[in-house]
Amino acid sequence: MFHKLFKAHRGQRGITGLETAIILIAFVVVAAVFAYTALSAGLFSTQKGQEAVYSGLKEAQSTLELKGAVIATANTTGNNGTIKQISFVVSNVLNGEAIDFAPPSANTSSNNGVSDTDSTNKVVINYIDDDQTVNDLYWTKTSLGSDDGDDLLEDGEKFKITIGSGTAGASGGNLIDALTTDLTVNKTFSLIVQTPVGAVLEIERTTPAYIDTIMNLR
Repeated sequence: MFHKLFKAHRGQRGITGLETAIILIAFVVVAAVFAYTALSAGLFSTQKGQEAVYSGLKEAQSTLELKGAVIATANTTGNNGTIKQISFVVSNVLNGEAIDFAPPSANTSSNNGVSDTDSTNKVVINYIDDDQTVNDLYWTKTSLGSDDGDDLLEDGEKFKITIGSGTAGASGGNLIDALTTDLTVNKTFSLIVQTPVGAVLEIERTTPAYIDTIMNLR
């Protein structure tokens, strides 16, 4: 009888040890799965963080910088004068990526001072004041200093951007044609320069109390 009881207890100890081993293995497997999941999530977060950094850097490197003065040309001069043309110079911030400054196509059928509806220009310039908003103004580009002759604004290059033609009704038109309410004296306005990538460049100026033929808008 004693011998049978001893064999029974010994068998129970063996079963208990096997159960403990199974439980321990289960804990190890669960811990390994959890560790793998945490590691994968960490790697995914790191990758997304890197993508966000690179995206932000790309945008910063594609942002424009205003170089020098904003020059206005009068359509009529005097206390009730009006402005027909605005020009300014831009370059890349942080010596960044090239920006396509291929000018817009002129709307020669109406010469209304805005880009043609079929124009493929990448850089868009909008006008805003208290009376109106005009999108996609017509503009031209002139390279200043050294450049490689293409439409890309690259490292070390400067482009002079001129909004509107020199004469109202000429090819493409100018601000007199584009604006419903003329840009006249003591008026605050903004030019919003939008590029394909990067932050917009906003140029805000106020016209003086007297319109001269050529003015530096401060």
